[in-house]
Amino acid sequence: LSQGLSVLVGLGLCVTMLGLGCAVELGQLGQQLRRPVGLLLALLGQFVAMPLLAFLLALIFALDEVAAVAVLLCGCCPGGNLSNLMSVLVDGDMNLSIIMTASSTLLALFLMPLCLWIYSRHWINTAVVQLLPLGAVSLTLGSTLLPIGLGVLIRYRHPRAADLLVKISLWSLLVTLVILFILTGTMLGPDLLAHIPASVYAIAVLMPLAGYALGYGLATVFKMPPHCRRTVSLETGCQNVQLCTAILKLTFPPELIGGMYMFPLLYALFQSAEAGLFVLVYKMYGRDSYKQDTLGEEEDTDISYKKLKEEEVADTSYGTVTTEEPNSIQMEPTQTAL
Repeated sequence: LSQGLSVLVGLGLCVTMLGLGCAVELGQLGQQLRRPVGLLLALLGQFVAMPLLAFLLALIFALDEVAAVAVLLCGCCPGGNLSNLMSVLVDGDMNLSIIMTASSTLLALFLMPLCLWIYSRHWINTAVVQLLPLGAVSLTLGSTLLPIGLGVLIRYRHPRAADLLVKISLWSLLVTLVILFILTGTMLGPDLLAHIPASVYAIAVLMPLAGYALGYGLATVFKMPPHCRRTVSLETGCQNVQLCTAILKLTFPPELIGGMYMFPLLYALFQSAEAGLFVLVYKMYGRDSYKQDTLGEEEDTDISYKKLKEEEVADTSYGTVTTEEPNSIQMEPTQTAL
């Protein structure tokens, strides 16, 4: 079962990264590079706000070194594919969402090991931090570039196949998480739950919620429109839990990391539930205002169009005689039908 978990985690990560690459269009990427707001927001959200949040929560809840490393690793991960799906459901900016996910994944190759090295200094004298495989983390991140690049190529050459692969990757995310929960429960059962402290569950609940709030506040500081604020909020709180699980499972000795490789799965559970509540609240209360804004824009367009037509009719008419003063006769154009 342990070997099966390792293979499943590796395959799930490859499919997810392939789907991410298939969602990126080169034209959109060029536009974002010319005006790199999405890149800046991904940098600030994923590698400034979230690692600092994970570090503070680990200190506040006085986690031991193993749990702290698991939380830090999850906080330093790039954005995940769940945010792309949720951005669609809240009428967000899909181009911004995809660019933020892709750029944070590329930035993670250099910034994720750096953030881990900086924030793990508090536990430097512990065995798990001394064995922190920063090289293996970088190697795992580097291995994700191949499926991402392949996905971008498929999007460029075969757009329809890319759309299908994006859908497959989203479904694989759900299936992989479900299978991991089932296999882990089969292997460890109630012993695993008994060894995970309540503080870890509390962090798994608070961390994505705080991430959503930080992302929304960050977008507000940049004075972005409401639909972009919702997008940045989801992008900041949603982490790539497949990557975090893969690193914990494939790079740390199992006798050292223990059941803490379950933390990203718990994070995935609560980040999905809280994002689902976000979507539900938007559908109940925010959707109407979004429709009214869209309708108002359409009405303005119709009025402008009517005015334009009236002006066109006035300008193209000829032949009408009008008198504005008693002693003056003025010729006005009127339209003659042939």
